[in-house]
Amino acid sequence: MIRSLALSLALALACIGTAGAASAPPGTRGQVLTDGVGYVSVVRLAHPSDAALNGRMLMAFERDGMGGVPLYESVDGGAHWRFLLDVTDQAHHDDPRWQLRWQPHLSELARPSADLPAGTLLLAANATGDDAKGRLVAEDLQLYASTDGGRSWRYRGSIVKGGGNPSDKDNHGVWEPNVHRLDDGRLVAYYSSEAHKDAGFNQLLAHKLSTDGGRTWGEEKVDVAIPGGVERPGMAVVDRLPDGRYVMTYEDIDGPRNGQVYLKTSADGLDWGDPSDRGTQVRTAAGAWPAASPIVRWLPWHQGPGVIAVLAERVGGDGDPAGHSIYWNNDGGRGPWWEAEAPVRKLTGNIHAGWTQALVSLPGGRLWHATTSSTAGDPADARRNIVMYADAPARFDRYEAEDAIRRGSVRIGDATASNGAKARIASAPGGQLTFPVHVPAGGVYRATIRWQDLGFEPALPVLRVNGAVWKTSDRAERDGWHLATASGPLREGDNTVVLEGARRPADVDYVQLEPITAGGG
Repeated sequence: MIRSLALSLALALACIGTAGAASAPPGTRGQVLTDGVGYVSVVRLAHPSDAALNGRMLMAFERDGMGGVPLYESVDGGAHWRFLLDVTDQAHHDDPRWQLRWQPHLSELARPSADLPAGTLLLAANATGDDAKGRLVAEDLQLYASTDGGRSWRYRGSIVKGGGNPSDKDNHGVWEPNVHRLDDGRLVAYYSSEAHKDAGFNQLLAHKLSTDGGRTWGEEKVDVAIPGGVERPGMAVVDRLPDGRYVMTYEDIDGPRNGQVYLKTSADGLDWGDPSDRGTQVRTAAGAWPAASPIVRWLPWHQGPGVIAVLAERVGGDGDPAGHSIYWNNDGGRGPWWEAEAPVRKLTGNIHAGWTQALVSLPGGRLWHATTSSTAGDPADARRNIVMYADAPARFDRYEAEDAIRRGSVRIGDATASNGAKARIASAPGGQLTFPVHVPAGGVYRATIRWQDLGFEPALPVLRVNGAVWKTSDRAERDGWHLATASGPLREGDNTVVLEGARRPADVDYVQLEPITAGGG
């Protein structure tokens, strides 16, 4: 258990909050918390035994060194944070070569699991061991539990052990634990394993089950494994959908598109189908796709079924390579994905900037986001990364023009545009943007088009919805942009929204669709 002296010191320093944090580097957006390499994990308490703790948030992340996993607390919805304590390796507490260091994952039990009551907090993380020369040679994915809101932690058990240094081609390392409670009370731990190279798998995704609250774990079952000895599926993150299904995202390093994020679903959290089936690509209709170190979250949105949201370190295709977007889908992962601007705008420069992020739904339709960013002075050095956080309104009814199916049009970066990009559409008859949109309920919707001319005679693109032209009215906005509005019916489910070029080319930022009748949302 963490020593009470450390806790007392942390609480005594709590008044510092974030006041001592450095200012945000140029080109970023968000508050700077402290130094941190990557892998931010956050939980918002919803089932604590002490009602006074309800709504509090806890954050863990990787940092440089052997000091353990740092834990921070917020009591005001993520606006301010204070350091609580370092969670250290209790299984090897007498061996200075071991420490709890990497890939922390925080979660909360909504219902009991074995002897762990509802409201118990779980921390899964990777403890690493060095040899006598200080070289990392072993891993131990461990589980810890807290029943007092994160103020103290007790070791529960080892999920799986591995060996080798990440740089060794023949290492048998284990990485990235992600722990959840199943409906029957068992715990499931998903993780990455390099222990099957002899069988032809460079790395694979697997899980184990525990019937005793994480003290012991059963046999390994493989979830994703691509034969051939090249591809490295990894970094699985799982969440639950409102219909009861489980959804998993992972990265496919050295696959057909390096780092491509895939999505798989499971009815019970245990059977993910054929392990050699990569699943569904997370991809916009225009061909942009998130890459590397993804997370997945189900998020509520209005009164509908909500959205599946994905964050990743970077982007492939012709998307923003810095990975500043949330990718979202409101049709259970089917069909195209759309981008929304992430609350934090990070700097890249090393692969650990944005290496697993945190996304939390807050009351009032807001999103809270945390990630790590490189610093302007030494972006290539991950040891100098910083943890940043911010919140912003959720915006899952805005369809970015650069994500649409483009004909006679091109994506262009623009800092004045939503999400930092727009689509330039050619004049008639060649230019066209097609938005395949899905709405949970039919009704009358208001469409808002943000667009601008190119210095010629203004010519608003024609709006056609399910084949019918919607008559638009237009007004000027800031930075040379215009807002054109129209209204009309959308049917429940799939709809096709098309912007067709007019007499002159134009730039289009987005199409926004908002319900204006009860049946619309």
